[in-house]
Amino acid sequence: MSKESIKARQTKRRILVEKYYKKRASYKKIGDNINLQKLPKNASPVRLHNICNITGRTKGYLRKFGISRVEFRRLAALGVIPGVLKASW
Repeated sequence: MSKESIKARQTKRRILVEKYYKKRASYKKIGDNINLQKLPKNASPVRLHNICNITGRTKGYLRKFGISRVEFRRLAALGVIPGVLKASW
């Protein structure tokens, strides 16, 4: 389980990336490196890290569902994720 501060930091980064997306894209298009450098560091999408929305786990992240493999397996076994069944043969 990840610390709440790490989840909060990631959320702040995500908000900053969305806020500066258009401005950043226009600066990159015209090649204006000086104004790009003036933007906040956390406005860069490269600084985002995929973390599980439930536990905050960073490894074993499934992009399609936005959760880690551990949580995916648990929720699939409970039948919470629509269209996902545990294989049995």
